[in-house]
Amino acid sequence: MPSTELKHTFEIAAPPEEVYAHLAEPSHYIGLSPLLVAVRDVRRSGGTVNYTAVERFRFLGFLQHDNIIDVTLVATPDGLPHSAKISGEVRSPARIRMSYSFTIERHEAGSVVTDTLHLRTPPGLLRFAASQAGAVQQARARVLTTRLTQPA
Repeated sequence: MPSTELKHTFEIAAPPEEVYAHLAEPSHYIGLSPLLVAVRDVRRSGGTVNYTAVERFRFLGFLQHDNIIDVTLVATPDGLPHSAKISGEVRSPARIRMSYSFTIERHEAGSVVTDTLHLRTPPGLLRFAASQAGAVQQARARVLTTRLTQPA
């Protein structure tokens, strides 16, 4: 399967504990990822959370497709208050697979977050999936920063 990795690093004026808590909660991904419109069937077992998410794609401005995806999220706060990691796997129809991780490090102004995505797709889908994932990754950084930035 063709694959690619996308990485985006950004700063947030919020402590790592707050960034970690936000990213460890599946319901917070609604709106955090612009395509995600619902989270359901959340099942927790220790630091692992499994859930079903709904991504909504629009084509030509009026055609809509709801993509049902299975998500595993693993939250490891071991390094808090200085660092933490959240990682997981997304399984989408059409055999698109994405592993992801958020590495959160304490920084003088709050936190530095590195958002890493590793995509695997059947032949012919990688370019489309990577463009969608990259756009979501950039939007996620903007939305997360807006949600969590503390006033000076």
